[in-house]
Amino acid sequence: MDKSQFTQTELYALLTGIATATLIISNILAFKTFMFYDIILPCAVIIFPVIYIVDDILAEIYGFKKARRVIYLGFIMNLLAVVLYTIAIALPAPIFFEGSEAFRMVLSNSPRVLIASFTAYFFGSLLNAYVMVYLKEKAEKYLFIRCIVSTICGEGLDAIIFITIAFLGTMPIEALIVMILSQATFKTVYEIIIYPITKIIINSIKKLPEK
Repeated sequence: MDKSQFTQTELYALLTGIATATLIISNILAFKTFMFYDIILPCAVIIFPVIYIVDDILAEIYGFKKARRVIYLGFIMNLLAVVLYTIAIALPAPIFFEGSEAFRMVLSNSPRVLIASFTAYFFGSLLNAYVMVYLKEKAEKYLFIRCIVSTICGEGLDAIIFITIAFLGTMPIEALIVMILSQATFKTVYEIIIYPITKIIINSIKKLPEK
């Protein structure tokens, strides 16, 4: 074996780091929204689908149990980040520091939004990984179908949970439905566009030695 070549075990650690970092970054980006034609979307949609793509890779290569461990770790590290943000915001700043309010605005979220984000990620990611592994037993040759169906399920549940918890009662039901469908569709299309890269990565990892 080429000593410079990664093993599947080493790549598992790398993918875990990517998934965790992407989750933390996405929650910061979610503070800002943008207009996509007439639809309002959180900026996190530009990176959050990467979590589900990595989730697909982990489930496909390493199975549901190992993918679930990464989801648990991402949840815990994101919670730790929020706790540390809260502590940093509460600490008194020196009189010459003028960025306290901007720092607070970007890194603090209402409890309702935090609960929505954490719950949506946890259950959406688990469902995505479970569907990916389940379909592998039924249609192992059809990677594209498995990736897309698992994403539709995971992203769909994620959007339903997040938007319902975060915004129910603040806007008409019709607007909530539009937001749910728009966010789930955007992320699924993202997955379809980037699928060729996902396929290359999965096939490349399968060729590597396990240890």
